[in-house]
Amino acid sequence: MGKIRRMTNLVLYRKYRPQRFEEVVGQEHVVQTLTNSISSGNISHAYLFCGPRGSGKTTLARLFAKAINCKAAEGFEPCNKCSSCTEIMAGNSMDLIEVDAASHTGVDAIRELIEGIKFSPVKSKYKVFIIDECHQLSKSAANALLKTLEEPPSHAVFLLATTETHKMIPTIVSRCQKFDFKRLQIPEISKKLQFIAKKECIKFDDSALSLIALNSRGSFRDAESLLDQCISFAGQNALIKSQDIKELLGIVEVGQIAQFVDQLIEKNTKDAVLSINSMADTGVDLQEFAKTLVFYLRQSLLLKINPNFLNLQNSGLSAEELNKMKAQTASLAQKDVQNMLELFIDAENRMKYSAVPQLPIELAILDITHKEN
Repeated sequence: MGKIRRMTNLVLYRKYRPQRFEEVVGQEHVVQTLTNSISSGNISHAYLFCGPRGSGKTTLARLFAKAINCKAAEGFEPCNKCSSCTEIMAGNSMDLIEVDAASHTGVDAIRELIEGIKFSPVKSKYKVFIIDECHQLSKSAANALLKTLEEPPSHAVFLLATTETHKMIPTIVSRCQKFDFKRLQIPEISKKLQFIAKKECIKFDDSALSLIALNSRGSFRDAESLLDQCISFAGQNALIKSQDIKELLGIVEVGQIAQFVDQLIEKNTKDAVLSINSMADTGVDLQEFAKTLVFYLRQSLLLKINPNFLNLQNSGLSAEELNKMKAQTASLAQKDVQNMLELFIDAENRMKYSAVPQLPIELAILDITHKEN
């Protein structure tokens, strides 16, 4: 009974973390290369996974570690039944060592890891070392790691993950097989959310999951965390509605953003400022509003550059919302959209330090609506 309770208390992103390569969504190019190397037995000593947060870097690292040590693999897929697989899934494998470089930046942590490399695996073929956020290692720690990567023992496999490749020393990057993870698309995230909602027997209205996917900023983990929060709010047997999501998470719907952009286009300073203050009074998260506005204006700019850039499949917008955006961009010069985007990016950054949260947005409104033609 205790075991079942622990499983049901798992957060969704852990409960539905892919356990087989076929379950991985959105990183097909990485999966194909890794599975081919497993099938051919051509395992490298070091891999570098680069990409945005929540795109599946650590998940694929653990999955790869499980597959190369599986004792009853089905081709390249791990069996998820042998002792090696079950220990890795439970997080207590002696042959899988994970280091979070964000909290272990010093050289001592890497030296301790290096000492462990000398010893053969306890029961597996490979001893696998996953170093997350490896760009945060200190210079001395990175140099210590580099020396090990140059001459690793045959039983050691390194899997490095980072969101900021440019901060890593080039010599480490050159000694790894590098994989670039792409930011996940809204349809990919929506499909995964639908799968989870079905498994959890959760009902939702048509636009609810799309709204969560749109506000996850390309991160599976963020999307699943948002869904988890919505399920807790609605209860297991309730219907998750878009309105509930907006109120609970402080999410601003696209219609509100479009209306606000209309006010800017019309140079309607009064209504634009009133809109912002009305949102603040009703509990809307203005930081979230600014992020969504920047996202909307970026899509508008790309649409202005290439009218075929956005469609119903990749935009996360309804047909009505997409048509509205096209109409707005048609009435603006590319420089106007660019100017708005730059001003609101600046406002979003300044909001973090402003005593009055809406003030940077109000100043951006004044800049836009009082600009000379």
